[in-house]
Amino acid sequence: MEPISSDLLVIGGGIAGLLCAIKASHFGTVTVLTKAASDEANTAYAQGGIASVWSVDDSFESHVSDTLRAGDGLCSRMAVETIVRDGPDAVRELITLGTRFSRVDAGGDDEYDLGREGGHSHRRVLHAQDLTGREIMRALGEAAADCPNLRVLENHVAVNLLTERRRDGSRACWGAYALDKGTMAVRKVVARATLLATGGAGKVYLYTTNPDIASGDGVAMAYRAGAPIANMEFFQFHPTCLYHPAAKSFLISEALRGEGAILRLPDGTAFMKRYHQDAELAPRDVVARAIDSEMKRLGLDCVYLDISHRPAAYVRERFPNIYKRCLSYAYDLTTGPIPVVPAAHYMCGGVVTDLCGRTAIGRLYAAGETAMTGLHGANRLASNSLLEAAVMGRRSFTAMRQDLGHDITRPPDFPEWDPGSAARTEQRVLITHSWEEIRRLMWNYVGIVRSDRRLERAFRRIQLLQQEIHGYYWDHLLDSDLIELRNLVTVAELVVRCAMARKESRGLHYTIDHPEHDDDRWLRESVVRRDDVQPAPAAPA
Repeated sequence: MEPISSDLLVIGGGIAGLLCAIKASHFGTVTVLTKAASDEANTAYAQGGIASVWSVDDSFESHVSDTLRAGDGLCSRMAVETIVRDGPDAVRELITLGTRFSRVDAGGDDEYDLGREGGHSHRRVLHAQDLTGREIMRALGEAAADCPNLRVLENHVAVNLLTERRRDGSRACWGAYALDKGTMAVRKVVARATLLATGGAGKVYLYTTNPDIASGDGVAMAYRAGAPIANMEFFQFHPTCLYHPAAKSFLISEALRGEGAILRLPDGTAFMKRYHQDAELAPRDVVARAIDSEMKRLGLDCVYLDISHRPAAYVRERFPNIYKRCLSYAYDLTTGPIPVVPAAHYMCGGVVTDLCGRTAIGRLYAAGETAMTGLHGANRLASNSLLEAAVMGRRSFTAMRQDLGHDITRPPDFPEWDPGSAARTEQRVLITHSWEEIRRLMWNYVGIVRSDRRLERAFRRIQLLQQEIHGYYWDHLLDSDLIELRNLVTVAELVVRCAMARKESRGLHYTIDHPEHDDDRWLRESVVRRDDVQPAPAAPA
């Protein structure tokens, strides 16, 4: 099949990837690969909004302080200050590209409606009602469609990066092999620079708020190519997802708690004050563990979230999507509490990058949830995810333009994809069973609360699954399920390896065998490289 060639390849079509692609299209050709429809991305599922200093009553110092506090000692101050200070410009660019954030008539002045979420000391979350991600994707999608040098290839799944080993032993990336889900053919997509913006990996857990495409592809491909991966033990569980068999872990935004919603037990007792002075506005890891503790203590299937004390008209106007979705399951936000449980939500670790999106592999960049910049540390502050994605998508473009502006190096001649003697599989049950086993063991053994024994058991089983999946991968022709399964088991391994190495509890990583902080030994990143046996300390920022 004829290869595709462009100046920039973006793998992933969320906010980080599209912002970079739109800006780059004014200076060269851009190809964007999306696994599904172009509007199906982790960004689209973001309800709460994007955190940025916007009000005159707020300050960069306050946002930095809130972020550092949530990160529980592991944030890079340089990353936090850089991304927070770049936030307003990134938001202004989103607005220029057509994003319509919610406004409020404040005494005759038409101003943006700023929400407040857990961990924030000020109202600084710009939102589009409770469909912020969808609105951002709409605006960016329309802007991308108007860029003549930008093409989006939907239903294309990246398989492996095209990497070159240089004479000095370093590596460079020149694009990727990608599966066309329509023709089932694997084609070369060659590019002078590649941006990994594949989002998160929530599907590694049994219960998640993430879309089905969130299988950690960018992290797994970068790891196989030799890039360092860091902080994978810090997987954030959103405290409140709707508990209903048909709801598929529908996210109930933290913004509800920001507007006064209270967590209650079945008898109506509010319990968060017993766990944190900020109660429902405590950091997410605290809230998730509190809910998990109450459910285990009382043998509950769920707890309840109650915002019925707020005016009904306000609730319907502020949270129209959540209100309608809950109503479809016979729960009325305005008249009583709704059942909620925690679910895997956000990957704070990822491919190690600098503050320009550069990875350890030449010509390879990463941004958004796929990357580990140092912003989140051990726990992400609410709504800092879209902030980081927007800022780093823009900064990655600036770095690419600087790095490759006068570069005339030609790519090596990579071979066409050779399936060898691989055959089409008739045993789909082997894929589906392995997928379910990975997700269930990760939920049971590497979830909100961990122990040495659970992690060791998970690691042993993941090693066996890797052997089985490796053999199956090479014996059968590729399809998207097999590619995702391979990536998923790699991500599971990385999460478990980092969790096993960190012999303390910090942020999102809580283990009953090491319940306290150990700043002397573990006030550092957990970094995994392909050839490492154990995580090693990161280089200084």
